[in-house]
This record gives sequence, C-alpha cells and structure tokens, in this order.
Amino acid sequence: MNRLQEAYEARSKKLNKIEKLKQSKDAFEAWERLEYFAQNGYDSIPDEDKSYFLKCFGIYDRPKTPKQFMLKLRIPAGHLTSVQARVIGECAREFGRDYLDLTTRMQCELRYLDIENLPVILKRLEAVGINAYQTGVDNIRGIMGDPFDALAQDNILPSHETLLAMQDEILFKKEWVSQLPRKFNVAITGCMSNRCNVFVHDLCFVLANKEGLYGYNVYLGGKVGKIAKSADLFVKDKKEAVACFKAVVSLYKKYGFRDNRNKNRLSFLLESVGMEAFTQAIREEAGIEFASAGVTLTNIDYFEPDSGKVQLCDGAFAVHAVVPSGIFKGSALVEAAELAEKYGSGELRFDMEQSLYLLGVKDVDALLQESFFERYKSVSSAYFNHLIACAGTEHCPFGVIENKNDAIAMADYLSKEVPLPDDARVRMYWSACPKGCGIHGLGDIGFEGCKAKYNGESTSGVHISVGGKLVSEGEEGHTVIKSVPLVLAKEYVASLVSEYKRLRKKGESFEKFYDRILSNYSYAAVGFMMRFLAYAKKYGIDIKEFGFYEKVTTLKNEEFEVFEFGRKLYYILTKEEPYTAVERFTNAIKSEKPQDIRKLVPEIDENVAALIERCIHPDEEKRALVFSELVEYIVL
Repeated sequence: MNRLQEAYEARSKKLNKIEKLKQSKDAFEAWERLEYFAQNGYDSIPDEDKSYFLKCFGIYDRPKTPKQFMLKLRIPAGHLTSVQARVIGECAREFGRDYLDLTTRMQCELRYLDIENLPVILKRLEAVGINAYQTGVDNIRGIMGDPFDALAQDNILPSHETLLAMQDEILFKKEWVSQLPRKFNVAITGCMSNRCNVFVHDLCFVLANKEGLYGYNVYLGGKVGKIAKSADLFVKDKKEAVACFKAVVSLYKKYGFRDNRNKNRLSFLLESVGMEAFTQAIREEAGIEFASAGVTLTNIDYFEPDSGKVQLCDGAFAVHAVVPSGIFKGSALVEAAELAEKYGSGELRFDMEQSLYLLGVKDVDALLQESFFERYKSVSSAYFNHLIACAGTEHCPFGVIENKNDAIAMADYLSKEVPLPDDARVRMYWSACPKGCGIHGLGDIGFEGCKAKYNGESTSGVHISVGGKLVSEGEEGHTVIKSVPLVLAKEYVASLVSEYKRLRKKGESFEKFYDRILSNYSYAAVGFMMRFLAYAKKYGIDIKEFGFYEKVTTLKNEEFEVFEFGRKLYYILTKEEPYTAVERFTNAIKSEKPQDIRKLVPEIDENVAALIERCIHPDEEKRALVFSELVEYIVL
C-alpha cells in the first residue's frame, strides 16, 4: 500500500474543478429534488445539477436539444425480459419522440425527454426492475457481460449472477455514488467468444483455467485507446470475483488521482505504481491470497451475426436483428418484445454492436417472415452486420461529425460498390470525436471524426485506422490516413475492401486478412495504397495486376516499400524492369535507367509518371524516402 500512498500524495497537491464541485454538495440532493424540478420546470434546475449531479443518475441535459434530457439506462450485460423491453419502448414512444439509441455498452438511451416527465418515466421503469443509477460521470458504469451467458454452447462458466452480485455492492449506495476520480468500466465473461469487448475495461474478468479449475483471469487498466493488461491474478469463483471487484474499486476510490481529469483513469495509477504493487494491494485489501493467472480462454474469432442466428444449448436459437448505427424506435422495441413472447422465451439481449437478439426461438423461418425483420434484418450486408457509430453531433456536445448517418452512408455505398460474399466479415466502428465512444480503435476499419479540408473549405472528415482486434487479448488499430474528407473516405475504404475481396480466402474475415496480408506493410504504405488505388480507379488507369501482395520483402521499411511500389508499378505499365536485380540492390546510383516512362507509355497519367519517377529515380538523393512525399501526386 505504501507505493499507492506515495503516488497519491505526489498527485494530491490540487483538485480539478469537478472534484471541487463534488465536494460542494451531496449528489443525492439533486436526485431528491427531481420531483421539485419536474413541477417547476427546466429553469428551476441549478447549473451544477444539469452539468454533473443529475448525470450520476443517468439524467443528461443535452444542449443539442435545448431543455430536454437523455436518460441512459442500466441494463446489465444487455439482458432484458419482454416486459422490461415493452416498458422501455412505451416510454420512448410516449415521451421521447419514439427514439432509442442502442449503445456499445449493451444499454439503451431515451432522448428528447422533458423534465416534467422524468419522474413518471423512472417510476415506470423501476416497476419492472430497470433504472438509470450511476450510468454517468464518476461512477461504476453498467457492467458488461456475455449476452448468451448460461445459454451459448461456448459458455463454460455462467457469470451473470456474479455480475449482479458485483452490481449489488455499489448500486445506489452513498459511499459509491460520485465517489470515484473518474468513470470506471467493468466486464466479465465466462465464454470462449469475446462478445462483450472484455479487454478494454478498467477491470476485466476473463474466462480462464488454472490447473483444471475454471475461473477468471483479471486484467486492469483498459480504456479507449488502451488494452487492459494482465494483473496475473486468478479468481476461482463468485465469492473471489466479488471480493476482487470490491478491492479494486476501493483502491481506486482511495488512491486514484483527482488532479488532472485527463490523467485520472485507473490506467494512470497503474502506470505510476506498477502492476505488481497494485495486485499485491488487491490481495491485502481483499484479504485473499489470490492465485496467479491461469490460461485465458476467451480468444475465439467467431461472431454470430454473420449467420443471423445462434443455436443455443437447448437447441433453440437467438435471432439477430441488425440495427444500423443503433438508431432504433421505442415502437420497434415494443414490437420486438411481442415477437419474443410469440416465438421465443420472452427474453431479449442488446449486444455491443448496437443491435439485439430475440432468444429461445424455435421456428426461425416463421419469425423472419414478420415485418419487423424487413426493417431490422437478421442478416444484412457484411458492412451492416458489424457497424457501430456513437451519438455524433446531433446528440452529443463533443461530436465533431454527424457520425451515425455518415456510418450508414458509408455502409450503403460499399454494399453497392464492393458487394462481398456471405462469408465475409468487416467490422466498421465509428467515433464522432477522440473520446472514442464508438470504440473505433477496435474496428477492422475504424473512423474517428475530425475536420478536414476539401476544395479549400473545412468539412466533416475522419481519421481512418485499420487492424483493431477483439479476439485473444485484443489490440487497438493504427491510423493509416489522417484528416480525410468524408466525400473521399468512402473511395479510399472502397479501394481497401476491394483488395480484401480480391485476395481473401474462403471464409476469411477482414481481421484475418489483415494478419495475413496487411500486417506485412507499414501503416503508411497501407494508407498510401488506399489512396493510390482509389485514384487509379477514378481516372481509369489500367493497373489491374497492382495492389497488395501476400509475400512482402520490405520488412515495413518505408524507403524499401516506396522503391518496390514504384518498381512494380513501372513494370506493370511498361512490361519492363526499371533496373536489374544488381542495380536494385546497389541503388543504381550511376545507372541511366529507368527510361522516362512517358516515352514507353505515352498515354500514362502525368501524375502517376511523376510519382514513379520519385519512387525509383536513378539518383538516390532525388528519390522519395517516405510515402508522405508522394501524396501530392494522387489528390482525388
């Protein structure tokens, strides 16, 4: 504990303004005055309650819709009964313009709510066991878990009861409401497939085996842009998992930093004291000598939405409904609840990709004939099956781009321009700003909203990343193109998925394609190739043989990649090698080659000719060394 105390004292010389605000009043004062606010109107609510304290109870003042609120519900692991789903849908339909957002945390949000209606809504929800407690600001947010816990055929260790036991430790208790330095995210899974994005939480309990015993390995410190790291702890059962949970959040509450809010998440405390010291503190706080980590088992690359249904252990099915960008309707949720009762077990599940499942279905074909599935297909195109987009500018004050409809427009364009076979899988995740609520870093192709220049004017754009992973212990993707206008982004992404379509093996996901092909290239090379192939298509340049290759010898060295890019392109266009093998490996400094490509191919695009010359110029000092030197030649 000494290391934690020292680290805390080093960062405790000042408090940030939110911490000072939290000391000024009890968060429950805002909650207890909710009826008063409802009776006296929006203007009766103090500014600090609008900006912070009401958020502790899931009530968000939304400047984008003046004098109206968003209600963020707590739905553990996305588990819903048809009764609960119906009430949520009815509240959205009656009080919130029939609008619902499905979120990446397996929850949902009601919007356009007036303050006078909030007490009524909350009472209706509480009557069926749904609340919005601690779903915002500095609290332990809704805990994520597997949507098919205890039902899926790859479920080894049912975990939902453990999840609920953790929640019971903190929910609506004064010692936990608004008492943490920052938000705190938790996930637990006892399944071999990672259906809950388990490795990017502050605290992760992940299916593991230790000497023949099933339990959980503990990972710590995940957040947007950072994968959690192993704490080298194994918890063997529900009792140990709850004790570990309480120890971790207690340590964070006591020793977490409260100065700079940008550096106050658990990961910064771990960086300061080291994982070993923190795990020893967990043992001391819990009073349990937890075992060292076992073998992590949650590592399967398998996602059910590709088939539209999942066979469960009892032989019935969970049927998927695709909800593009999570834009849903209260009336549609009511309809889904009725279908869940008519065809299934009366259970529904929200998933982390902003869609939902109806559980216990035996007659899948009959269910899919319902009009609901004309609007929310069980299987859509490969670009919609795994599409995520956070709220964006319409609903979020931090949004830089509209986002949700941008994501849908991209998926629509790609579905028409580069249709993929049924066994293809591409996860496209969109965040409207750097906060990353759309978990863009984990997408096969990720989009982070930004401003970009187009024809000299500022417009909506994205940073594009590739290579995010959910399998094994997860991995954040890497940016390959920065600040590209949305109008061009669709062309660049189309060129990339065209290469996926051209080179993929049967049944190969984009994630595996990335590992087999794209991971052999530098990120700069991937981004440049996306630009160049889009340019070639637009201007009708015949380079059908040109693109990515499975066998690459440049070892991600940009200088070598640039040279090989130019050499291969020169050969494809002229059917001649610009240099002999010897000349290539001695840099051909004194060679008179290559000949001016425009003499060999007079019709060649002058920009492409200039680009090739920069790549393989006989004078080494006049060659481009990095791809950023070539971008000027391929502006769309």
